[in-house]
Amino acid sequence: MTERIVVGAALVDGGRLLAARRSAPVELAGRWELPGGKVEAGEAPEAALVRELREELGVSARLGERIPGQWPLRAPFVLQVWTARLLPGSAAPAPLEDHDALRWLAPAEIWDVPWLDQDVPAVERAVAHLGMGAKGGHGV
Repeated sequence: MTERIVVGAALVDGGRLLAARRSAPVELAGRWELPGGKVEAGEAPEAALVRELREELGVSARLGERIPGQWPLRAPFVLQVWTARLLPGSAAPAPLEDHDALRWLAPAEIWDVPWLDQDVPAVERAVAHLGMGAKGGHGV
């Protein structure tokens, strides 16, 4: 089975990380994730992430570096994460698609939300990469 890439954004603004609460599918509803989505056939991962942020959150974002590593999701999908910032003049993020809430998390609040289990290692790596605090303390 060919590996399929899901892209996620460690979207940062003012030292805070954006988390999105899933509204669908039902088995993921109520849990939090880094915003993003599936890469379509023939699409570069970076282009997919910019598109997904526009579709899901209504924002214009500039991607930074890819955070080293990738994390397994439901086969055949793997998660890759990039740092991202809102472009000047971008709309404020809104939960437009597949999410019912967004939350900007300060470093001390990163583990205050119930992240999707498969996103926890990616969030830990993103937080460390961004220098937002030590991993751990989230009871996993």
